[in-house]
Amino acid sequence: MAGNSQRRGATTKGKGRTAGSGGRVRRGLEGKGPTPKAEDRPYHKAYKAKQAAARRASGRQQRPGQGGKGRPGSGPEWVAGRNPVLEALHAGLPVKTAYIADGAERDDRLRDILKFAAEHTIPMVQVHRFELDRLTGGALHQGVALQLPAFEYAHPDDVLADAIDDEDSEALVVFLDQITDPRNLGAVIRSAAAFGAHGVVIPERRSAGMTAAAWKTSAGAAARIPVAMATNLNRALESYAKAGFTIVGLAGEGDVDVAGIPGVDGPLVVVIGSEGEGLSRLVREHCDHLVSIPINSDVESLNASVAASIALYEINRCR
Repeated sequence: MAGNSQRRGATTKGKGRTAGSGGRVRRGLEGKGPTPKAEDRPYHKAYKAKQAAARRASGRQQRPGQGGKGRPGSGPEWVAGRNPVLEALHAGLPVKTAYIADGAERDDRLRDILKFAAEHTIPMVQVHRFELDRLTGGALHQGVALQLPAFEYAHPDDVLADAIDDEDSEALVVFLDQITDPRNLGAVIRSAAAFGAHGVVIPERRSAGMTAAAWKTSAGAAARIPVAMATNLNRALESYAKAGFTIVGLAGEGDVDVAGIPGVDGPLVVVIGSEGEGLSRLVREHCDHLVSIPINSDVESLNASVAASIALYEINRCR
């Protein structure tokens, strides 16, 4: 028994424990196993395509605020009131469902809403007025409201890939820094689409989202150009810079005139800051050039969306 005990403990008199191979030799003889699938190899394009699909799915499933909570534009939104509803319908906003309260007084506006919904096969649900009060959060709905679907933001990496892969035009992407007015966001999206940009990137925090107001101001352009949400705007800028993009920021004190933007013939990112605070410090540090738009000295600054339109027009003209 003593001998068996000694073998189990692997000790001898005057010596410490003797270490075994721990199975390393056996495992080394077993080989590395079957070759991984293409989609599981990090440097294969099938792997990259799988990762991009996973990011898009994650963005749809885990967007902050889904279900009506969180930042504006990240979840379903309501348009309430007869005039706002009618304007939203004619503006081409995406509509998930139209709601009509029981016993709502029929006037010309409501008849126009019902006619439009019927002609465009928009789903309609009739509910009790108290239920519509609850759904719209107590808004003055006048017996009618629209539910818009949650906006599906793109991923900045997907916009980057699409811009680089476009063989018909030079890559152009617009970044927004601290633009908190949804109407400004919508106007920039409209200009970006008009002047051939491949997408608009906004930060997850301190930014307007794709609300009904942004949709309406974009005049439907938000359905034609991807709007991406970056968890960290500065990291996204770094990714674009590594991919060969020239980063230019609009700033009133910039030393480069908008008519002579360096790198305009190559991949370009245009960063637009808020009308009040302009570009944040870290975003400025990530810019290769700060570009200014000459204006009358009596005017303090331009509206952010107006400045974006001028810069995008000038880039398009130079190209």
